[in-house]
Amino acid sequence: MTLSAADGNAILKDNFAPWVQDLGLVVEEIGDRQAVLRLPWSPRLAREGGSLSGQALMAAADTATVIAVSAARGECVPMTTVQQSSTFQRPVVDTDVLVTARITKIGRTMAFADIEMTADGAVAARASTVYALLGR
Repeated sequence: MTLSAADGNAILKDNFAPWVQDLGLVVEEIGDRQAVLRLPWSPRLAREGGSLSGQALMAAADTATVIAVSAARGECVPMTTVQQSSTFQRPVVDTDVLVTARITKIGRTMAFADIEMTADGAVAARASTVYALLGR
C-alpha cells in the first residue's frame, strides 16, 4: 500500500503526543522509502539568540523517521527509537525547515534512516536514526 501526504498527516495527528503536534509539522511528500516534512518557523521554537533550537530539529528528525518507516511498511506500525545522532551545521532563523528522512535499510525488526534538514536551500542539520519495529 502506498501512503499519501494526507495519510502521513493523519499518522501525525493520530499517533504523536500533543507537544510533538505543537511543532506544527506538515508532511509535504511521501515516497516508497522516504518522507519530507516541513517544520514551520516559530519564535516559540527559538533559543536565546533567535535561532531554532536543536531540540526542535531533533524532534522533527525523529518524527520524520516514523513517517518514512510507515511509508516503507505501507502503514504505521508500533516502533520506537533505539538511537539518534544529530549534527548541526548552521543556525536557522526566521525560515521553515524541510526535513527529509530516507530509509537506508529496513528489515523485519529494525529500520535505519538518514535525515537531512535544509533551510533556504542549504543544509542546516543532519541526523541518523535507528528504530526497533515492535510488531507486525
